[in-house]
Amino acid sequence: MASKKNKASKMRGACYTPSQLAFIAQVEADLAIQLQSKPKRLAHSMSVASTAESLALMYGVDPFLARVAGLLHDWDKVLSDEELIARAEALELDFGGDDYKDVKPLLHGCVAARELPERYPDLPDEVWHAISVHTTGGYRMGPLDKVLFVADGIEPLRPASKGIEETRALVGRASLDDLFWNSFVGGIIYVLKGGRHLYEGTIRFYNALAAERS
Repeated sequence: MASKKNKASKMRGACYTPSQLAFIAQVEADLAIQLQSKPKRLAHSMSVASTAESLALMYGVDPFLARVAGLLHDWDKVLSDEELIARAEALELDFGGDDYKDVKPLLHGCVAARELPERYPDLPDEVWHAISVHTTGGYRMGPLDKVLFVADGIEPLRPASKGIEETRALVGRASLDDLFWNSFVGGIIYVLKGGRHLYEGTIRFYNALAAERS
């Protein structure tokens, strides 16, 4: 019979050290407090964390970093638009000339990526970069960036749509690069169909990625 210690060191197929398990538990507890007024956002974050962990195991990415990035990616979704804009201004975030008011849905990841390292100084820059680009995409996307981006788009609590179902169907069948590309393009189509502002940086990222894939 497996010992309790061995059982405790495993989470959805990932083997973690006791210190990693303790860190995950602490982040989950912190997140529950941070998002206590937004239970659906909390549930989404937990689901993204689980999905990111599963994708990481499938595609050879560190599952611990993926799970933590998933937990923290929407940390600042609790803030009002006005407060997010104020923090973005204070941090002098660069959105290539786009007015902060036009890119409000994108601010939370970039603000969190700049502010949370002080709270969790032991996490590597890789986690913060993934959080900063989880809604916009970016140049030179690394494996963790792609895992978090995709997990955010396909986690099970998201209502099914044609684009989401197409991406879900590719999991485990397509490469991580192709999986990310499908999710990234699907996100652009979703924004366009909704008649909303499309961040100019995302257009540039799309063109760069398309050129790489041609």
